This record gives sequence, C-alpha cells and structure tokens, in this order.
Amino acid sequence: MMARIGWLIAVLLTASAPLPPPQARPAAPESPPVHAADPPLFDDATPEQAVALADGGAAIEHDRTAASRLAQHRRLEQALGGLAPQRPGVVDAYVVTIALDSDPVFAREAREAGAVLARRYDAANRTIVLAGADGRGGPPLAMGSPASLDIALARIAEVMDVREDVLVLYVTSHGAPIGLVYNDGDQGYGVISPTRLWTTFSQLGIGRRLVLVSACFSGVFVPMLQSADSAIVTASSADRTSFGCQADSDWTFFGDALVNHALRKVQPLNRAASEAQGLIATWERQGELEPSGPQVAIGAGAARWLAALDARGPRVATSPVGRPAVSMLDD
Repeated sequence: MMARIGWLIAVLLTASAPLPPPQARPAAPESPPVHAADPPLFDDATPEQAVALADGGAAIEHDRTAASRLAQHRRLEQALGGLAPQRPGVVDAYVVTIALDSDPVFAREAREAGAVLARRYDAANRTIVLAGADGRGGPPLAMGSPASLDIALARIAEVMDVREDVLVLYVTSHGAPIGLVYNDGDQGYGVISPTRLWTTFSQLGIGRRLVLVSACFSGVFVPMLQSADSAIVTASSADRTSFGCQADSDWTFFGDALVNHALRKVQPLNRAASEAQGLIATWERQGELEPSGPQVAIGAGAARWLAALDARGPRVATSPVGRPAVSMLDD
C-alpha cells in the first residue's frame, strides 16, 4: 500500500512540475518595411503649416500591432539600459546613429557608422544605434523615429555630464528643405526640423555636440545648430540634394566618404571633412551630378574637445567595408 501511495505521489509531482520551455526556433531575418503609399502628413498643409508641424515634431504612427509596439519598446529599452556612466575628469563621447527611413541603405549605413564612431571616439559602451531592419539579416535593433531619437537623447543627457562630455549624433535619411524626413514603410511619417532638433538639445542641456547629417538639403541645419562649442558636418548645402541613397547600396556618398573612408583614418575632424568633400566632388564629377556642397562648421570650443577625444583615439586606421557608394554610377 505504501509503495502504491509513493508511486501515486511521484506521478502527481511529475504532472504538476512546470514544463520545460519550448525550444526557440531561429527567427527569420526581418525585412525592411516597403514604401507603397505617399506620406499623408503634409499633403494639404500650406508651407507655413508644414514648417509649424516640423518644428513641433509632428509624426504619424498607424497600423502597428500591439505586439510590434512592445517589441520595439523592449529593443529601445535594451539599448538605453546598456549605456555606461560617464567618467569624471574624462571627456566621454556618447554616440547615437539613427536611420529615419526604412530604405535599407540607411539602416546599413547607421549600423556601420555606429561601429566606426564608437571605435574612433572610445564609446563602445556609450553608443546607441537606431536602425531597424537592414535587409541583410543583421541583428534586430530598435527602429529610428523622431520619438526614439528624443528618448535616446534624453537618456544620454541623464548619464552624461553636459559640462564635460560630448554627444556625437549621426543621422541618415531622405531630406527636404524643412528638415529630415521620417518614413517607416507606410506606418510612420514625420519631419524633424532644425528648430525641433535645436529645441531638444537646448531642453536637455546638450551643448557639446558633433552632428553629422547625411540627407538632401541637410545644410539647412547649419545656421541653427552651429555654435562655439559644437561641430556640424552635412551632406549638402541647404538648397542641394545629396546622392547614393539607392536601397541596395551600403552607403550614401556622404556616409561612404566621411565615415567609411575619412573617419577611419588617424586625422582630426576638419581634415576628415575636407577629405570627404574632395571624394564626394570627385564622384559627382564622375557621374556628371550637380555638386551637393557639403557643409562644415567647427566652433573654437568644439575644436578643443575634439582634440581631447582624438588624443585617445585609435592609432591604426581601418579599411572601408561594404559596397562603395560610387558603384551606383556603374548600374
């Protein structure tokens, strides 16, 4: 009898024990959202209304499932939670690279730019990459959007010492005369204007900043963002387009020239920017393209903290990677 009772207890205990979790199957590579519809945000707006919407950070998000929103929340939370604290007495760089359009060239550029800038500025544990799917099976990352950029900048402002440390922001997307265009498939639309970005920096107290903007008409950001303690390099002047944003490319002209070539070398930012301007001009002449006119503005105070960052930067250059942007001229 006791044996039977013992057997019954063993059966009951086995039945009530938690089942082992199912073995996870490898997730299929994410595909970037495809643009199929025209952006709805500014269709009926006057030029004045469009500027007001962009200055206010207007954006539309729709047709996203609750599960997808949760997944994005978790990815962004993971990226924010991995930031190392700043080191008193050290000029620490905090890097954000963001792709604001789901055309995969931008995701690929933002991902590799994050790696290059993190290495150059000793920011391996102080880097956030917001890039979505890259179309090549890269690891899943939080997508870029105006909202995720705001949150990332706010988190960095919490952990950095704004009197000592530096923000390095690399943005890649399509552009318009009123600012940077956000377009995630047919689910997300918006524009970040120079006024909007300047306001965000001012509210967060981020004055020491290096801003690199890869987009058409990106020179529109220079008058608003330049200051004695900041540096800004843009892919074009305020009234010109830039080149290389074909979806199957790995780089835009600007990203390839500045990040993939010039910033991999042991040279200061002003020389890197000059090299990039020369490369871009050569490629544009080769393709008989209208010059984009990249802009460079480095303040006197920024030159000092850039020198401090460069002093402890890598002593060995790395080689360019990916499909060269200029290869689009052969297609």
